[in-house]
Amino acid sequence: MLSLASHFNKQLITLFFRCAVYRSFLIVSWPCILKLEGDDELIYLSSEHELKIECNELIFSDDDYLIDSTGLCFLISNTLDLIKTEKMLTADELSHLIRKNEFIKNELCLSKIHFATVSDAIKSLVY
Repeated sequence: MLSLASHFNKQLITLFFRCAVYRSFLIVSWPCILKLEGDDELIYLSSEHELKIECNELIFSDDDYLIDSTGLCFLISNTLDLIKTEKMLTADELSHLIRKNEFIKNELCLSKIHFATVSDAIKSLVY
């Protein structure tokens, strides 16, 4: 018969491995774009380190999200933990967001903004 402490330790080990497996599926493909609610401006982020620097003092809403180079969307907690969502953007959807972003700057012809891949769209925001 297992003691209570031994049973508790086995439960902790099981929980630890489940969390480790879950985290292993939470792979973000950098670079990414940060899309803040109510703002058409997009923020280019080349790495998780840049996310932490850029967003250290922001308070995130439930509608702010990170878009990775494959189109996967992640919610961002106020502690900068990323939470994978079921939402995945296409190249066309991301092109639309970039057109809105570029409209603010008024520097490019919006009708010419179209990308074949999500990765190409994100890379276009490097400046």
